[in-house]
Amino acid sequence: MPTVTPVEYEDASPEVREVYDDFHRLRGDTDIPEYWKAIAHHPQSLKRAWTQFRDVMQPGALDTLTKEMIYLAVSATNRCDFCVEAHTNLARKLGMTEQMLGELMEVVALANGLNAYGVGYQVRPSDLARTSKK
Repeated sequence: MPTVTPVEYEDASPEVREVYDDFHRLRGDTDIPEYWKAIAHHPQSLKRAWTQFRDVMQPGALDTLTKEMIYLAVSATNRCDFCVEAHTNLARKLGMTEQMLGELMEVVALANGLNAYGVGYQVRPSDLARTSKK
């Protein structure tokens, strides 16, 4: 359940409308997601978060599908239901198949499980390096 009422475009300050307009220019979506509408209660945070998101998620050395799948993996680990749904849908639009999603979730489950051993046993990176074969 949201803790704030979403800031709709017609009720938004000029700073918030600027971010909403940029979202529409880049994404072409008709609606601003509830996530951004919630953050809009603090325009500085909205602008900072949107600018970082917009810049990082652009294609670079990693293509957009790979970035969306990484975002999905982290969101699943962090238990952000909104982000899991949003980035699953975005990744699917970019070509992620059910097989790819399944393999991604296997990697997430593997990493989370094996990370727990490392944390629980307090294994230091130097310990791992000494036991690996070269």
